[in-house]
Order: sequence, then structure tokens, then C-alpha cells
Amino acid sequence: MQLKPLARSLAAALSIVVIAGCSSTGGTQDGDSYGSQDGSTTGSSTSGTGTGSQYGSTSGSGAGQQADSRIPEVRTIYFDYDRDTIKSDYESVVMAHARYLRANPNAQVVLHGHTDERGTREYNMALGERRADAVERFLNIQGVSPSQMSVVSYGEERPAASGQDESAYAQNRRVVFNY
Repeated sequence: MQLKPLARSLAAALSIVVIAGCSSTGGTQDGDSYGSQDGSTTGSSTSGTGTGSQYGSTSGSGAGQQADSRIPEVRTIYFDYDRDTIKSDYESVVMAHARYLRANPNAQVVLHGHTDERGTREYNMALGERRADAVERFLNIQGVSPSQMSVVSYGEERPAASGQDESAYAQNRRVVFNY
């Protein structure tokens, strides 16, 4: 009797994996349908550029397998205002974490979702959770076991930067990989 729900869950998971595998065209997780709908590019020019070059040296080297045995150096990804879509600037970072977690099945990661201070406390807690969930789904599609991941939302409660300007807000809209 309990086999039926398990079979349904496995069929749903397999469907998601197949669909994700077929639709991988280099875009964002959801096809970049609305990642920057508001036209802003905040956060990507300051932190996105450094992230790619910081991480690119490890993933682009010939020692790909050796790099998979170390926790990736970049452990924070940033989001646009009021969005839970992983920016294309950070897909390589999340992929590096996926490779690490697949290569190290005993490794555990807690995904900490954060927001800036705008919005109600309840809304920000939910948004932080949606951001961390988006990263968890991405990792899961890449083959990371759900048992290796957990999600915590801090909302606006643990800011990385103080201040009430766009620079501070951009640093607070993030998901942190905590091993």
C-alpha cells in the first residue's frame, strides 16, 4: 500500500529530471523568463564580476576532479530585488557546489536565505525561504541528494551590510552555502 506514494514521488522526480535535462540551453533555471523584469542590474556589476573570475580559475583548470574534492570558494549568491530566481551570473557557482556535493555524498549543506529590510518580516521570511528553495531545487536537478541539503530562512534578520541604500540592500539579498 505504501509503495504507491513512493512510486508517484519517483515518477514525479524522474519527470522533473528529464524535463530539466532536455531544457538545459544555458539559460537560467526557469529559462530567464523574468530574472530582471524590473530592468535593474543591481548587485551583478559589483559582485557578479568578481565571482566569475574568482571561481573561474578553479573550475576552468584541468584539475576538475581535484577541485570537486574541495568546498567551492564562493559560498554566497545574490538575487535581484523581490526575486527568487537564480541569476545567470551565479549558475556556475551553484554548479560548482553541485559537483562538490555529488563527489562528496557525506557532505551536508545548509542553505541560508536572506533578504534586505524592505517588506514585512513575514514576507521577508517567506522570500528568504523561496530563494533557498530555488537553490535547493537547482542542486537537486543537478543530482545532489535531498538528504545532503536543508533550508533555513533568516529573512531580514541577519544583514550582511548595514545601511538603507541600494548597495547595502544588494548585499543582503542572498543565499549562503553553509557547510
